[in-house]
Amino acid sequence: MSNNLDTFIGAYGGNFSYAFDNDIMLNWYPQRIMELTQASDTLLELGIGHGFTSDRFSRHYQRHVVIDGSPSVIAQFNEQFPEHKAEVVEGYFENFESDALFDLIVMGFVLEHVDDPALVLKRFKRYLAPGGRLFVLVPNGESLHRRFGHAAGLLPDMMALGQGDHELGHQRLYSKHSLSEELEQAGYHIVRTEGLFLKPLTTSQMMKLELDQRITQAMCTVGIDYPELSCALLFEAKADAQHP
Repeated sequence: MSNNLDTFIGAYGGNFSYAFDNDIMLNWYPQRIMELTQASDTLLELGIGHGFTSDRFSRHYQRHVVIDGSPSVIAQFNEQFPEHKAEVVEGYFENFESDALFDLIVMGFVLEHVDDPALVLKRFKRYLAPGGRLFVLVPNGESLHRRFGHAAGLLPDMMALGQGDHELGHQRLYSKHSLSEELEQAGYHIVRTEGLFLKPLTTSQMMKLELDQRITQAMCTVGIDYPELSCALLFEAKADAQHP
């Protein structure tokens, strides 16, 4: 990546403007992936981020390796989750090398950060075991609340990056179509398409409502069937044998 990853460490704490959304989605998606997989699987995860998913994955799977290019993020993870069982590798995704193959690879909110998503997708196919499964999560620029903002004339371009995106170091947003196209061009076939967190209003509006946790969880449950409208996309894909 061209940017210094430590620059964005401030956005990975509780004071981040969109911590409300992150808390909901980061509690939901690791549990969802664990429900769809086996504890006996081996997992390679790209990026620590807020650390919550890496800690949970490390306690669930037989082996869990996580790669991150930010020393500050790694230090924060080790401090906040001192009992994690992850094997942490410091380095850029583009430079990662290993002789191991993994049953699962998780790219949780990674592709929107990197300079060349296609390179990362193609590179990590080599680390999938036969029949291995790739899980990709990205922010959805065409989510329901952004569609409302666009229709109201408040958001001229739904794929434009907002303040929170810049704070997190995002370089792009995705749509259901663009993520499908990117995966297929990288030599994967998609086997599952889900949405993550179907919210109708902006983060600040949602927080003012003080919704019961059961309601926000229901927004995640309902969102599974509406990826094109959810805040984020969760895709499962497998390597296409015809595209090495």
